[in-house]
Amino acid sequence: MMQSRTHTCGELRLCDAGKSVTITGWLENVREVGANFAFAVLRDFYGTTQVVIETEDMMRLFKPLNKETTLSVTGLVRERESKNPKLPTGEIEVVPQKIEVLGKCIHNQLPFEINKSREADENTRLKYRFLDLRNPAVKRNIILRCQVVAELRRLMTQKGFLEITTPILTASSPEGARDYLVPARNHPGKFYALPQAPQQFKQLLMTSGFDRYFQIAPCFRDEDARADRTPGEFYQLDMEMAFATQNDVLTTLEEVLVPVFEKFGKFRRVSPAPFRRIPFNEAMERYGSDKPDLRIDLEIQDITGEVQGCGFGPFEGAVVKAVAVDNFTQARKWIDKLLADVEVQTGSKACWVKVDENGSLTGGVSKFLTSCQDALTAKLDLKPGSFVCMAAGKKAAAQKTAGVIRTMLGKRVPGHFDEEQYALCWIVDFPMYEIGEESGALEFCHNPFSMPQGGLKALEEAQDNTEKLLAINADQYDLVCNGYESASGAVRNHDPEIMVKAFQMVGLGEEDVKAKFPAMYNAFTYGAPPHAGAAPGVDRLIMLLTGEESIREVITFPMNKNAQDLMMGAPTAVDKSQLDTVHIALVEE
Repeated sequence: MMQSRTHTCGELRLCDAGKSVTITGWLENVREVGANFAFAVLRDFYGTTQVVIETEDMMRLFKPLNKETTLSVTGLVRERESKNPKLPTGEIEVVPQKIEVLGKCIHNQLPFEINKSREADENTRLKYRFLDLRNPAVKRNIILRCQVVAELRRLMTQKGFLEITTPILTASSPEGARDYLVPARNHPGKFYALPQAPQQFKQLLMTSGFDRYFQIAPCFRDEDARADRTPGEFYQLDMEMAFATQNDVLTTLEEVLVPVFEKFGKFRRVSPAPFRRIPFNEAMERYGSDKPDLRIDLEIQDITGEVQGCGFGPFEGAVVKAVAVDNFTQARKWIDKLLADVEVQTGSKACWVKVDENGSLTGGVSKFLTSCQDALTAKLDLKPGSFVCMAAGKKAAAQKTAGVIRTMLGKRVPGHFDEEQYALCWIVDFPMYEIGEESGALEFCHNPFSMPQGGLKALEEAQDNTEKLLAINADQYDLVCNGYESASGAVRNHDPEIMVKAFQMVGLGEEDVKAKFPAMYNAFTYGAPPHAGAAPGVDRLIMLLTGEESIREVITFPMNKNAQDLMMGAPTAVDKSQLDTVHIALVEE
């Protein structure tokens, strides 16, 4: 055995009885049951072993030790009188002949009990993450992460992909999020940027003649945290294929990810390949989201035509969407809570009606819908006991609100949510452009390096017509699993003429493109192959596999919601001399 131990704390079995062994680990607990008799538990990475203290000398050595002190224990293995079938080592114990303190814990009181660390306040857990990680339940997630990453590497290599690392210090470029900037000491006033993704480098590899590339890539984005997104940095399985179509990429990822879900997933059922391919517009119409949770069997219906002229103000001139469920027995208080939660999440009000035992609409806004009851009954297939929740407004807003209603009803009304599975699909045919919520101007909807469907001709025919530009789709696709975007990718725009034209639509001319993407533009003028790729998020993938609700549970040293590393104290102030070295002066507001 390595180091100074003969066995780990998870290794000894009944067949080892009578052996003299040395085990090392952390003192998890000591339970005294007499003047000179106690049971101690020693824990290491591999498990726990019971140590029995039976002499005055040994009790004198153990008694002053605090929990979490690291020890070396040498002694004899013997069969336990009272066995613990729940533990792999539950049939044996070690009677110590010698103990040595390897690392003293000087704290009488720990910030939390190690085996119950997940019950502690999150900021306390993050500040003492080195203790939190001693909890076997926390450690298991990190071990699984290592195993999944190793399996991803194996499968990608097996398919002929080369693992190639790309630079961390690079140039700032518009990728959809804020950059982390690094001052360049030898170039006053200039900055490197940490890459939001290896996007440009992997496309340059394709132009360099590499056929299949991948890496487990660190990405850096100055974004706010969410339950499914960590601030600062994250990792993705970045991949690209030369001379490839959308179908090549989707098929490859299906062949890689399905075995990973089947081998490591908490749930046994996984959508078989090929996954459903749902156009973006269809996803918004049927599910109210481009990240639909297909474990829910409910769909959205458009009832705009059925309710126009009914006299209910919010419906007049609006798009109206509805979600209906049968066998609804919830009380009015439940409905009020649903409507309140929808408004909090969307900023929009929802309304409702029920169908009574006689088949008539009742409750909510039913008095306005009497004249259209027959039309609604036919459209929504209503029956006695049905419940209908509705959203109205501009098309996009009504779709998104109805999407939230669908999710809430699906998860709260019994019988509509088949949770224990991985329901995967591809969302395809994303719009190339959209109107920015903040700018009010035309912007790229997804990835600016995507190929527009119809190529140069589509752009030229639509260039003076915003409505036509918004109707152009891109060869972009997202992988969605259980309501989470799990990968994003596209067939790339490898033609410099089409690239310039695509950026021209959002107000960037040829010189701007050359200035912002000099390497890619220049490389593409030397003959670039058609290429396509994607990037599944590793952190989010692990979160789905473990069934965790927070992505921080699967990251070894995560930041908190405010992008702070409480353990290391980052971000932190630096000395003026360090700022002077990189030619930066701080200006107080």
